[in-house]
Parts: sequence; C-alpha cells; structure tokens
Amino acid sequence: VDPTEETPATAPPASAEDRKAAAALSSLDNQNDDSAAQTTKAKNIDQEALAKAISRLELSTGAKVEPSRQSENMKQFEERKRKRREEKERLAKVKVDAGDVGLLVQELELSKTKATDLLKAHEGDAVKAIRAFVTTPV
Repeated sequence: VDPTEETPATAPPASAEDRKAAAALSSLDNQNDDSAAQTTKAKNIDQEALAKAISRLELSTGAKVEPSRQSENMKQFEERKRKRREEKERLAKVKVDAGDVGLLVQELELSKTKATDLLKAHEGDAVKAIRAFVTTPV
C-alpha cells in the first residue's frame, strides 16, 4: 500500500458513544503534534470513552487483554503523559533571546514559533539549536 495515497473516508460513527470513542482515539493520534495552536489548547482525553473504544476493538478482533495488562498499559500511558507535561513545563521556563529567534528565522528559514521551540529545546543556546537542526536526519 502506497503511504502517499489518501485512504477512503469512512462513514462517521453512528452513535454519540461511538463519536466520543472516535474523538478519544483521534486525540491520541494528535498528541505528538507540537504546533503552537495545539500546545495552547487543553488536551483532555476522555478516559472512559478510550477504555470503551479499546474494549470494542478487542471484541472486534477477538483479542482479549488481561485486566492486569490493561491496568499496566494505563499506568504506562499515565506515566508518559506525566513526563510530557513535566517536559512542557520545563521548556516553558526556558527564556530565549529575541535576537536568537530572529537569527534562526533568517538563517534556517523557520517560523518564529518553530525557532522559539528549537531554542527552548536547547536551553536557549543558538549554537546548539542550529547544530541540532542541521544534523537532524530527514
């Protein structure tokens, strides 16, 4: 299957419960999107809808996840969520110089938001940020 091909649109979920589960699963897909618009919005996942969606998936595939495994997966999920939140809080505290942002915007042709995020990820050090951007594999 060619990953560049668009997948055909599926029919929208019929019931409100199905729509809620679809939204919860969709929010998981979008969690790694670090755009400025996404970081300003609250990302609340409806845990109950997510659990129902997973149980439906288990039923439709015939697979059964043991309750202990489910709770272990949920603990891992919560731990990853906590770590992401702590990392965002840490990055929010990093101060960046407007001149460094301008330098990255001009030299690396980045948006101000991406340049700021890149600087924050490298403790506000423009040299480290440029090196990381240049050496990042495509």
